[in-house]
Amino acid sequence: MGTEKRSHPRFPLILAVDYPGAASTVRDYTENLSAGGLFIRTEREFEVGERLSLLISFPELLEPAELEVEVVRMRPGGSSQTPGVAVWVPPDRVDDRRRLERLAVAAAAQAESSRPGYRVLLVEDNSLVAAMYASALRRLAATEGVGGLAVDVAVDGNEAFARLHAQPPIDLIITDVYMPVMSGFALVEKVRAEPRLRHLPIIVISSAGDEERERVSRLGANFFLQKPVKYQDIVATVRTLLRAGPQPGAPMSTRQVPTSEEPRTAVEFGPDRVDPTLRKGRD
Repeated sequence: MGTEKRSHPRFPLILAVDYPGAASTVRDYTENLSAGGLFIRTEREFEVGERLSLLISFPELLEPAELEVEVVRMRPGGSSQTPGVAVWVPPDRVDDRRRLERLAVAAAAQAESSRPGYRVLLVEDNSLVAAMYASALRRLAATEGVGGLAVDVAVDGNEAFARLHAQPPIDLIITDVYMPVMSGFALVEKVRAEPRLRHLPIIVISSAGDEERERVSRLGANFFLQKPVKYQDIVATVRTLLRAGPQPGAPMSTRQVPTSEEPRTAVEFGPDRVDPTLRKGRD
């Protein structure tokens, strides 16, 4: 079993994992997959040899696929890793193996495809709002000279943090504040505490007041955009932050304040300061 499992190449891919019929509705996420099995980041407790029904999906990308799998290994959590479970599809589950093989082929194709110039992670629990923001960002790639911009969407901070540990890498985060499972506050704090992620620029979009604004500033957000926000403000702020670094994904050497043609309602956060002219905003 172990030999067969390791004979398949693994691909880092974040997919949502639900457990049909389980008492808890907490969603987990895959860390990687192959044609033979999956690794799932989870704090649930299982027994080696136990069989599980999983519902694997990726909103707006993959239709949910139900698989029966068998637990082959548990990974304990620690300071440098999250807990998880390795599972494989047993040989008697022929149809499930074929479903997983199709997922693995899709992951391989993604790994071999060329990476966009920039990749933005949008964290928003309202699917309609997320779709509108994503549409505005994709227009940025077509009209504003920021070529190859891709947008990944996460529905809460927990899903976003899992995505940030997968490939391809993210260059910028846009997040709401109040979300289920993990809030925007917690997400910003965890990103800034993670050495591999702390350089990422973060834009917070929220209807929250001054107290919440100051809180996300202390936690390390770069910009705050007040709802209701204009699409051109999102686009201009993203353009500013993406161009601030020498290359996509590299730590920013400076914090650029938007020019007069860029959002005037944005607040830029830096070390112990908030730009007062941007804090007030003008129409």
